[in-house]
Amino acid sequence: MNTSPVSVTEFCKASLARDVPPELRAMADALRQKHTGTAAILAYGSCLRGVAAADTLMDFYVLTENFSGVSPSIISRVACCIVPPNVYYAETEFAGQRLRAKYALLPLRLFAKWMARETSNPYFWARFAQPSALVYARDGKTGDDVIVSISEALRTAFANAKAQTTETDALAVWTAGFNATYKSEFRSEKTNRAASIVSSTPDYYREAARLLASEIPVHANQTLRRLTGKSWSVLRLIKAAFTFQGGADYIVWKIERHSGEKIILTSWQKRHPIIAGLLLLPALLRKGAIR
Repeated sequence: MNTSPVSVTEFCKASLARDVPPELRAMADALRQKHTGTAAILAYGSCLRGVAAADTLMDFYVLTENFSGVSPSIISRVACCIVPPNVYYAETEFAGQRLRAKYALLPLRLFAKWMARETSNPYFWARFAQPSALVYARDGKTGDDVIVSISEALRTAFANAKAQTTETDALAVWTAGFNATYKSEFRSEKTNRAASIVSSTPDYYREAARLLASEIPVHANQTLRRLTGKSWSVLRLIKAAFTFQGGADYIVWKIERHSGEKIILTSWQKRHPIIAGLLLLPALLRKGAIR
């Protein structure tokens, strides 16, 4: 940015307009064609931090106008309403290579609701306080709505982070905040993950902290947050087992990639990912493969 933004909204607008690799745009186009009710598509995660698309699954959020755009199945729509988001797997061809993506699907208004500081569960706002890209917006108003939601995610995340430390350094505050939110999910990454995320784009977090300096800290019950958050994680994993093609292999790959813990799945485990996951969970926790 040549000049410093004067508001969080302006900061988010510029950040969301970042350039993305052509592979991400190709996958976003494929997702938009797959879901005709798409209002906006956000990209986030490792592909925005320089990891090659061929080396990972790209991460997207597909935001729909309403629940009818989520799925023709009433069961899937109800599941999305109760335990958002629905998570799916997609592939597409681009420039002679096969691209793969994991994407979450939910209505834009529900996405916005989960960003508010009244929301204790950090699943949404912790993710989107991190850099993301607005790869597609149906129109200007939709784009503005997404910008407002991301701005709220930053406010909520930083207000919660300020309550986690007495540090005044911006990067230390963000790191403390992400450390706390990671404990509310089952994670396969090493314990320095939060510091690694923040250090990958320090200017982004410093500028956000400058604009959010007046935010009042949110002092949440962290024990309750961890318990409820991990319960939500289990429900989301169970739900994803019915929609995420190759989900068992993906989960094992991700655990190995982040923890170095090698896991070999049997054919039976691949056919019954929910039961296998529950049986493997105690051993994975003991070995520290997930936390």
